[in-house]
Amino acid sequence: MGTKEDMFEKMTNNASEADIKKIDAKIGGMKRGKLAEIWDKVTLLYKFVKDPSAPWTGKALAIGALIYMISPLDAVPDLTPIVGLLDDVAIIAAAVGKLSSELRKYKN
Repeated sequence: MGTKEDMFEKMTNNASEADIKKIDAKIGGMKRGKLAEIWDKVTLLYKFVKDPSAPWTGKALAIGALIYMISPLDAVPDLTPIVGLLDDVAIIAAAVGKLSSELRKYKN
């Protein structure tokens, strides 16, 4: 299946506008476990992705992180007790860290 970094890179490199529809459909059900604790970061990435004026390079990174989060086929399956969402949290945190300056305007 590959490492989480490999999977995240693939999801980022293959990011497309169609992925935004996938994110829209599934993001509501993801606010659980450790992800609920960082939901403000998830929300920042989501606002960035939805902004038509956001630069595509950053948007692709955010889409990759959100697709990784909603995908049941990531490095550690989300249904695995305790650690299942930790890799998703790590990916979201890394994306927010890389995009921190671009995300400032989306904070409420």
